[in-house]
Amino acid sequence: MQEKILILDFGSQYTQLIARRVRELNVYCEIHPYNHFPIPDASVKGVILSGSPSSVRDKDAPFPDLKGIKSVLPLLGVCYGAQLLVHKYGGEVKASDSREYGRANLISFNHEDPLFKGVSTGTQVWMSHADTITSLPEGYEITGSTSDVKAGAYHVSGENTWGIQFHPEVYHTTEGSVILRNFVAGICGCSQTWTPESFVDTTVSELREKLGNDKVILGLSGGVDSSVAAFLLHKAIGKNLTCIFVDNGLLRKNEYSRVIDSYRGLGLNVAGVDATDRFLNELEGVSDPETKRKIIGRVFIEVFDSEAHKVRDVKWLAQGTIYPDVIESVSVKGPSATIKSHHNVGGLPEKMHLKVVEPLRLLFKDEVRKVGFALGLPDYILKRHPFPGPGLAIRLLGAVSREKLRMLKEADEIFIEGLRNNGLYDSVWQAGVILLPVQSVGVMGDERTYENAVVLRAVTSTDGMTADWSHLPYEFLGAVSNEIINKVKGINRVVYDISSKPPSTIEWE
Repeated sequence: MQEKILILDFGSQYTQLIARRVRELNVYCEIHPYNHFPIPDASVKGVILSGSPSSVRDKDAPFPDLKGIKSVLPLLGVCYGAQLLVHKYGGEVKASDSREYGRANLISFNHEDPLFKGVSTGTQVWMSHADTITSLPEGYEITGSTSDVKAGAYHVSGENTWGIQFHPEVYHTTEGSVILRNFVAGICGCSQTWTPESFVDTTVSELREKLGNDKVILGLSGGVDSSVAAFLLHKAIGKNLTCIFVDNGLLRKNEYSRVIDSYRGLGLNVAGVDATDRFLNELEGVSDPETKRKIIGRVFIEVFDSEAHKVRDVKWLAQGTIYPDVIESVSVKGPSATIKSHHNVGGLPEKMHLKVVEPLRLLFKDEVRKVGFALGLPDYILKRHPFPGPGLAIRLLGAVSREKLRMLKEADEIFIEGLRNNGLYDSVWQAGVILLPVQSVGVMGDERTYENAVVLRAVTSTDGMTADWSHLPYEFLGAVSNEIINKVKGINRVVYDISSKPPSTIEWE
């Protein structure tokens, strides 16, 4: 039985970060909404209550039923979670001048407390709360204070229950990983054996048992998630897996042939489909971003369905769903408002009457790469930058045409190969070129030109939720600009995007 930590989510922006920090300690954990979590069984070694944008004093504040958890299992309340354990059991939480945002220091704490074992006096922590604890319930003991907040941390006498007003999961809490290790390994007794290698062994065994001799199809995109999912399934069921790789004409220059050759060279059973004309004919002249996405999604389903029917007796559709997708679908506030639709294989299981298998649904993006390394996948697959599902259609702003797509592909190849050749590719999380629906005046030789402008976009990030623009060397940017303008007919201006996310997004459409 896989031991685990449960994290009850109250809507904090940091909840996923708590899970990632716990997993970095080789301890498996799951996030569940505070109002919809499984009854803890023998596999649950402890529970963490997350922060929240709410106040415990709000009329509709989120209050979970902690029966069977508090005083039964090790329990750690973080920020809102700590205030909840005070407010709910007889203490007092108020809005006051003692609120704290940002860096603070634990100027005093109980060094004998197992939660603070090995933590340095004065250690820096990160506060983010408008309310503060003004009085504790009976049996609660203060175990740590900052200069402004006396009840910065507490322990409940006779219970394995702790509360901390700061966030141990964020980078600015310098010894946060020590505190979390003390909780999950020391207090909860987790064995810290959940590794990429153990995940591969367990998942392959489970897939063999679940799938037996059934046939499975999977839509390859060339990205990390679908690649790792494919190789996990290949390790489990071999030739009973058929991968379908659709060329929609919106991939990078020569991407289709490079990717499909590399997959086949690694032993995957891959069927390639060149559907370029079908996609581009449907997209011709379409300028609305959402319409582009819907056309691409619809045509992909039609092409994939047609190709899949060539494989006899298929019973399963494999998908590269990862844990953030799962969390989002059952979040505290329900699925978030649609910012943009995403192109994936949504709708296929129902259309094809197939059961779904998602071997990566428990993993975060960085964990997917680690599992890929454990499987022995090469760097050129695992270190590939993320690439949008709709491909270059959403990096070609305005109406789609084959001529504009040609310009974009050629400019994009110069930029990406330039990053590789100059040793910059791995320091960038995602990069690409955007073709603007803008023409500008230029001079080439003795002639005035009125041609297209492109944007170079490169960002650094860990998960795409936030991103900063990459500070690429000016000399490199100048060389790329010159090469694009000199070699790509139809482009006479190159600019560099220096906006971060938020407020901007990584892609332009």
